Amino acid sequence: MAIGQSVRRVEDLRLLTGRGRFTDDLVPGGALHGAVLRSPHAHARILRIDAAAARGMPGVAAILTAAEAAADGLRPIRHTPVPADALTPARPAFEPEAATIHDTGHPVLAADRVRHVGEAVAFVVADTLGAARDAAEMIEVEYDPLPAVVEPEDALSPGAPSLWPDIPGNLCLDAVFGDAAGTASAFAKAALVVGGRFVNQRMASCHMEPRSAFALHDAERGVTAVTAGSQGAVRQRVDLARALGIDAEAIDFTTPDTGGGFGSRTNLHPETLLVAWAARRLGRAVRWTATRSEGFVTDYGARDLVTRAELALDAEGCILGFRSDMVMAAGAFTVSFVPLSNAFRVSTAVYRVPVAHARTRGAVTNTVPTAPFRGAGRPEAMLAMERLLDMAARRLGLDRIEIRRRNLVPHPAMPWRNPFGLTYDSGNFASNMDAALRNADWSGFAARRAASEARGRRRGIGFANYVESPVGAPRERVVVRVLTEGRVEVLAGTQSTGQGHETTFAQVVAERLGVPLAAVSLVTGDTRRISVGGGSHSDRSMRLAGTLLVEASGSVMEQAREAAANLLGCAAAEVTLEDGIARAPSSNRSLGLFEIAAASPGGVIERAAEFTGRIPAYPTGCAVCELEVEPETGAVAVLRYTSVDDVGQPINPMIVDGQVHGGIAQGAGQALLEGGLFDTSSGQAVAGSFMDYALPRAADLPSFAVALAEDPTAGNPLRVKGGGEGGITPAAAAILNALADATGSEDIAMPATPARVRAALEAIT
Repeated sequence: MAIGQSVRRVEDLRLLTGRGRFTDDLVPGGALHGAVLRSPHAHARILRIDAAAARGMPGVAAILTAAEAAADGLRPIRHTPVPADALTPARPAFEPEAATIHDTGHPVLAADRVRHVGEAVAFVVADTLGAARDAAEMIEVEYDPLPAVVEPEDALSPGAPSLWPDIPGNLCLDAVFGDAAGTASAFAKAALVVGGRFVNQRMASCHMEPRSAFALHDAERGVTAVTAGSQGAVRQRVDLARALGIDAEAIDFTTPDTGGGFGSRTNLHPETLLVAWAARRLGRAVRWTATRSEGFVTDYGARDLVTRAELALDAEGCILGFRSDMVMAAGAFTVSFVPLSNAFRVSTAVYRVPVAHARTRGAVTNTVPTAPFRGAGRPEAMLAMERLLDMAARRLGLDRIEIRRRNLVPHPAMPWRNPFGLTYDSGNFASNMDAALRNADWSGFAARRAASEARGRRRGIGFANYVESPVGAPRERVVVRVLTEGRVEVLAGTQSTGQGHETTFAQVVAERLGVPLAAVSLVTGDTRRISVGGGSHSDRSMRLAGTLLVEASGSVMEQAREAAANLLGCAAAEVTLEDGIARAPSSNRSLGLFEIAAASPGGVIERAAEFTGRIPAYPTGCAVCELEVEPETGAVAVLRYTSVDDVGQPINPMIVDGQVHGGIAQGAGQALLEGGLFDTSSGQAVAGSFMDYALPRAADLPSFAVALAEDPTAGNPLRVKGGGEGGITPAAAAILNALADATGSEDIAMPATPARVRAALEAIT
C-alpha cells in the first residue's frame, strides 16, 4: 500500500543537492537583461518622461514606456478578481446585480499616474544587467505628488484621496450576505453582545525564490515561449495572451521548480508580461529577476483585512447571532477578492449559529495589490470568532472550553448547513478539540503557570477551533500514461511550489496501478502538454487532481484488462489485474502492465479525466498555544504548540506534518513579528529587506506537537480534505488568545511586538 505511508519525498534529493531547475537557472545564453524603473511615490501624476539620454547609452536595446505599450496595443492585465462561487461555481461569488464591483485592470506600465511605490514606469532592456540599471537611472521622470492613503478603512472615509475617477469613495467591492432582519432580531433579545475590531495587517509573501521570468519569440512559428515561476501555467498563459492581444496558442508557458507561492503567484505579475512583450518586439530572448527589495514593493501583498464583528449570546453563553463588516485593502489595482469571498462563508466557523449577516467591502489603496495568501480569508475569519468567544466567556464568567462545548456543531447533527450556505459533510469538532486539549496537557497548565510566575514571567494558554471551505479554480484535468519502457507518466494541471506533488501523486497512481512508486513521474507546468488546469491553491490539488487520478487510473486498468484478454485469448471478465500483473484462469501465461502497454497501439495505454465543478471537503481541527511574557520588556516566547488536524485521509502523513509545521510558522509570524511594510501617512515603503522585516526563525518557535484525525468525507474516493492550510488557519487566533490570557489585555494588535505587549501591560497596571 502506497497511500497513507510516510514515503520520503522523491523531489528532495534534487532540491536539497542544488539540482533544482528554477527559472533563473534556465535562461538561454545571450539573453538581454531587463531592469524596471519604478515609482518612488505612492501616489503622483506623471507630468513628463524623458528617456532620450538613456536610449543613447551603450548596450541599450530598448526603453519601453506606456507610450510604446499603447502603440503596440498592450492591454491592462485582467485578473478576474471575482472568483467562482463556493456553492455554485458557474456563478460568480459576488453577483453584479446585487453588489458594487469595480475591476481596475492592471496596467503593465504607468501612464498618467502612479498609484503605489514600486509601480513600473519604464522597462529598460540592455546587453547586461549593469547597462540596463545604468540606463534606468538616466530616465528623467517629472512627478506631481498627490496625497496617498494606505489603510483600507481610511480609504473609505469621507475626504480620502481618490485613486480612480470611476470608483466613488475608493469602494471597489461592496456586497452583503445572510439574514439582516433575523440577525437584528437575535441581537435585540441577547443577554450579551460582545464585539471587536480585528486587524489582519498587511504582510509580505516572502518567497524563498525571488520572482523571475524570461521569454523568447519564434517569429517563424509566431509563438512566444515564456518561463516563469507560478502556481498555474495555464492561467498565466491565458492572462498573458489576453494582455498581449493574441491567441493563447501563440504562447508556450512553462513553470519549472518554483520556490514558494502561498497564493500570490497564482495571478500574473506585470514583469512576466514585460519580458514577453519585449521579446516579441526585439526578436531576442529577454530576462528579468527581482531583487529582494523589489519583491517587497512588487510581490502581491498578503492579508490587509479589517473585521468588525459581534456575537449575540443568551445568558447561558449560547450563540444567538453573528454579524460582521469586513474591509480589505485591494491595493492600487484589483487583483483578487478571494479573501473576502472565503472569509464571510466560514465566519461562523464550527459553531451552531442560528442566524448571521455579513458585509464585505474592498478598498483601493496606494499599496501594491493584495492577492490570496495561505488560508485566504479563513485565518481572518477564525481570528474574529475565536477571540469573540474568549471575550464572551470572560464576561459571562464561563470557562473558555465550556462556552465552545455549548456551541459546537455536534457530530450527530452532520451534515450541517451554516448560515451562509456551506454544508459541512463531515468533521467531529468536539473530538478534535478534546484531543488537542488532551495532547497539550491543558489540565496541567496551572502548575506550569505557577512555575512561570515564580520566575517573574506571565504564562498564558489559548486555543482555537477552525474549519476551511472548498474553493479554488473549479476545473482540472489529469492524464495517466503507461509507457513501454516501464514508466508511468502523469500529466496534471496542478503545480507544486513545495508541497511534494511528485511524491503524493505518484503514491496514488502507484497504488491504483500496482506499479513501483519509482516508476511514476509527474509532468506539470508546461502548456505545450497541459491544456487544462487550475493550478495549486486553496487545498485543491489532491482533492481535485487526486479524484481524477483515481478515475484515470481506473480507466487505464480497464483498458489494460481488455488488452490483456486479447493477448491471453480469453474474455475480459476472466482477467484479474493485481500488483501490475494480469492473469486469467484459462491461461497459463501472465502479463505485466508494461508488457500490455508494449503490445498496445503506439506502445502506450493512456487515459484522461477532467472535471468542472466543486468537490466539497472541509478540513477542520483545533490548535493550542502556550506562551510566556517577560513583563519588563514585553517579549513573548511561544513555549508549546499543539494541533489536531482533520485533513481527511493523508496520502503521505509526513508531508502533511511538514505542511502543518510551515503553516504554524507563518501564522506565528503574523501574530508576533511581521508587518510595518508601509508608512501609513505617506505610503512610503519602510521595509525593503529582511533587515527591516521580521520573519520567524527556528529559535523563535518550539517543536510542534501535531497529530492527525479523520472523520471521513464521502465527497471523493480518496477521502481527501486538504492539508496545506490547516496549520495557518487557527494559528493567529490561538496565539492571540494565549497572549490575552497571559496579559489580561484584549486589545493587543498584531504583530504583538514587545513594544505593544509592554504598552498593554502598562495600560492594565
